[in-house]
Amino acid sequence: MKDSFKSLSAVELKVKKEELSKKYMEHRFQRVIGHVENPLESRILRRKIARLNTLIAANARKAK
Repeated sequence: MKDSFKSLSAVELKVKKEELSKKYMEHRFQRVIGHVENPLESRILRRKIARLNTLIAANARKAK
């Protein structure tokens, strides 16, 4: 994988997820307007957000 999120702490994971979520929303708006250079970027962003959600949930289970 290009992005390795496993080394990040729980707080850093949440911050990174927020950043990617904002970037994904901006990309969606640009796609609606029609000014998207890379249309596959939305798929990549969604998958990164899903990976982060999985790691956040795993950290939460581990903490209990």
